[in-house]
Amino acid sequence: MSMDFLKRWFDRPVRPRVVVLGNQKGGSGKSTAAMHLTVGLLHCGYGVGSVDLDSGQATLSHFVENRKRFAETSGAPLAMPTHRRVESSSDKSLAAAEAEEAAAVAEAFEALLDRDYIVVDTPGSDTFLSRLGHVLADTLITPVNDSYLDLDVLVRIDPDGKTITGPSGYSVAVLDRWGLRMMVGGRPLDWIVIRNRLAHLHTRNHRHLETLLHKLAPALGFRLAPGFGERVIFRENFVQGLTILDQPEPSKWRLPSSSHSAARKEVWALMEEIGLSEGGRRATVPAAKVSAG
Repeated sequence: MSMDFLKRWFDRPVRPRVVVLGNQKGGSGKSTAAMHLTVGLLHCGYGVGSVDLDSGQATLSHFVENRKRFAETSGAPLAMPTHRRVESSSDKSLAAAEAEEAAAVAEAFEALLDRDYIVVDTPGSDTFLSRLGHVLADTLITPVNDSYLDLDVLVRIDPDGKTITGPSGYSVAVLDRWGLRMMVGGRPLDWIVIRNRLAHLHTRNHRHLETLLHKLAPALGFRLAPGFGERVIFRENFVQGLTILDQPEPSKWRLPSSSHSAARKEVWALMEEIGLSEGGRRATVPAAKVSAG
């Protein structure tokens, strides 16, 4: 891992606040959350950079491309992030590949120094790019779907479904990245776990999962926050590069109205967790750029 770049980044007197969406399991909703956070920050008037470290799927990159194309063809005044996509190296030498990827991440982040926030989407697997993204995170948001299968991302559980036997590989990796971050001069990580794709009807299992997560939070060092419900509206406007926070002109284009209000509230509830409320008003958590020291 490029220690020189990390030290340079954390030593900067003022730098963008980095929000990373991370989880080593695919299908948790990382990209959906990244898209909505990016647009939410833009609507609050912040300068936003977005970085896609998931070169295979590249969902966040495709979203930004779709958004630019829709703005051009429709004439809609859509706010845009400054986007960077980092490709995985094809070098067969592990050391050379990691050096190439570290240099690409450094170039992407340094190009976004004038932004207030950088939102980073990571792959749903343990890669060098994902590890580097986690070290750079000022705020790490880990979406976890409401099931025992997804709870396995955080901890190991006995067959009884009640006894926690230890942390998962991902939790250990986050704590390891946390230690490395502190070693190179970074501030403590703010780790937020969100329960994502929540069903509208809560079962006994769902209630038990919530109880387990509340117990885990202080042990692993994360904050538990509400995520997004299982709503089609979060995903159906992807091809236009739109989110539920985009306010359309009815004469030109229109977003579906079903569940719109409830979905918007879920997005702004997550925004409040990183320090913002609707309309750009700051909440209790410090927002925008990070100062050294």
